[in-house]
Amino acid sequence: MAAPMSNVEEIRSRVILGEFGVKNVHTTDFPGNYPGFDDTWDMKRFQKNFRVDVVHLDENSMEFDMVGIDAAIANAFRRILLAEVPTMAIEKVFIYNNTSIVQDEVLAHRLGLIPIKADPRLFEFKNTGEESAEEEASEIDTIQLQLKIKCSRNPRASKDSSDPRELYLNHMVYSKDIEWVPIGNQADVFADSCIRPVHDDILIAQLRPGQELDIIMHCVKGLGKDHAKFSPVATASYRLLPEITLLETVEGEKAERLKRCFSRGVIDLEDAHGKKVAKVVNSRLDTCSREVLRHSDLKNCVKLGRVRDHFIFTVESTGILPPDVLVTEAIKVLMAKCQSFLSEMNSVDME
Repeated sequence: MAAPMSNVEEIRSRVILGEFGVKNVHTTDFPGNYPGFDDTWDMKRFQKNFRVDVVHLDENSMEFDMVGIDAAIANAFRRILLAEVPTMAIEKVFIYNNTSIVQDEVLAHRLGLIPIKADPRLFEFKNTGEESAEEEASEIDTIQLQLKIKCSRNPRASKDSSDPRELYLNHMVYSKDIEWVPIGNQADVFADSCIRPVHDDILIAQLRPGQELDIIMHCVKGLGKDHAKFSPVATASYRLLPEITLLETVEGEKAERLKRCFSRGVIDLEDAHGKKVAKVVNSRLDTCSREVLRHSDLKNCVKLGRVRDHFIFTVESTGILPPDVLVTEAIKVLMAKCQSFLSEMNSVDME
């Protein structure tokens, strides 16, 4: 049955959160679906409506709004951030000596997951057809790291001490103990940016006197879709902008309870003629828990929704690259995919 014209705009642009379900979850604004609406895709209209607003940015995380796009494009962008922006990670581990209690395979796996501070844009992908011999590493596609450490007793330790931190030297092996060994001209090329693990306090193994590690590691350029260690983000997610509408004036004790039903900062109380009246201050902070719908006297006072084409992105970098650079690189990957698709379409037309 056709929807009433008064509800069409809401169906087209809002996701409605009800007590027993969520309505309008599917995109319906495709050409010819609604009489009187021109939903054919138009570049000028898209350019007018589309925008990106950066809300928060620091060295590790970024929050921004992407407005005026479909969920399919937003999700493609999220998946590219997770799996298709290249980084450098430890791929080959050559263990010359490992007398710790950590097995070689477990140790290699732990080393591979340590994020390495190196700009992948300055390296090439390694040819998969090449042999994995250590001597075949080159300065254009490989970073060489070394971990060489041995635990010994501390001659200055107190005889009565039982604290390993005082009894032993080098008994805790951290990522800060990994050293970069330049290959070829890398020392000159990367003179201003020392290649190292992103974090110095990642625990790799624990040793006791006489135990040692002697390891050479090769980092190569890779993608998160091949292995999670290459993923440049700790998390990349989005949510739709919440929209909260008060359908009637809520006062007094009901206003207090209404405020407690939402996340802090969403609802505020203001004085009006000596009474406390509820007011929506910042619906963006809401988690859409629908707690208010559990109260029989409140559920008809409020309408919960989400703006269909307003996506709030949160990107948290692993530290390999700043989050704003990751977003830029993801856009480049998406553009390259689009160009590849257009090239294929053109080749089909020519045939």
